[in-house]
Amino acid sequence: MTGFGAADGVVGGGRLQVEIRTVNHRFLSVAAKLASDLLPLEAALRERLRQDFDRGHATVHIRWTETPVRANGLQLDPERAREAMARLRELQMAVGLTGDVPLDLLARQPDVFRNREDASDTVTWDAIAPVVDDAVRACKAMRKREGEVLVTELGRRLEELVRYTDQVTEVAPDRMRRERDRLQRSVKELLAGHVLDEGRVAQELALLADKLDVTEEVVRLRAHLDAATGLLSENRAVGKALGFLAQEIGREVNTIGAKANDTTMTHHVIAMKGELEKFREQLENLE
Repeated sequence: MTGFGAADGVVGGGRLQVEIRTVNHRFLSVAAKLASDLLPLEAALRERLRQDFDRGHATVHIRWTETPVRANGLQLDPERAREAMARLRELQMAVGLTGDVPLDLLARQPDVFRNREDASDTVTWDAIAPVVDDAVRACKAMRKREGEVLVTELGRRLEELVRYTDQVTEVAPDRMRRERDRLQRSVKELLAGHVLDEGRVAQELALLADKLDVTEEVVRLRAHLDAATGLLSENRAVGKALGFLAQEIGREVNTIGAKANDTTMTHHVIAMKGELEKFREQLENLE
C-alpha cells in the first residue's frame, strides 16, 4: 500500500529527519538512503521496518537537518603528511621545478587530515530509534486509512462472487434435467423404434450427472469465499493469505466453467472471473 510518514528530533546534539515512503509490492523491499555517518545502522533499520511492514517497497531517507557538533574535529596524520610531502618533492624534481612545496597543496592531499574517531561521537541505533518509530507510526496510519478503503472494495467483490455462486446453484438442477431430457430424446431418435435399454440409459445418465455435477466445487467455493470474508475483518496483515484464497477460488470457478455446458451458467462463470480479476488487482495493494 502507498503511505508516507515523516518525523524529526534532536539526536546527538543535532536534528535528524526521517522520511518513509511506501508503494505497492508483492514482498517487502527496502531502499535506504542514510547520511554517511549513519550507514552502519542500515541493518538495524531494515530489521525495524520488518517488524511493522510485511509488503511494499519502502524508501527511507534519514538526513541531518542540523549537523551534530563533533567534539574533536579534524586530526592531523603526521606520518601521512610526511609521506605526501616526500612524494610532492619527488614530483617537483621530476618536472624540474624549484622552491618550496605550498602548505595548502600539502593540506589538500588525501588523509593528511582526518576526522578524529571517538566513541562519544558515534550515533547509535538507540539514539535514532525514537525518530524512526515516529515516522513508522505516521506511515502506518496513512496505510491503514488506505487499507480500510481497500477492505470495503474487496468486500464488495466477494459479495458479488457470492451472488454469482448463488445463481450458479439455482440454475444447476434445471441444467441437469435439460441434459437428461436431451440425452433421452437423442437415444430414442437413434434407436428409431427399437427396444430401449432403460438400464443402459440410466447408466449413461448417471455418468453424465457425475460429469456435470458442480456440487463439490460450489461447496469448496463457498468455503473459500467465507474464509476470505472472515480475513477481511481481522486486524492484521492478510494480503498473502487472501492471495492464496484467490488462487483457490479461481481454481473452483474454472472447474465449474469447464463443467457448465449451459449458456446461463457460462455467463455466470464469466462474470465471476471478472469479479475475481478485480479482486486480485486490488489485493496487490493490501498488506
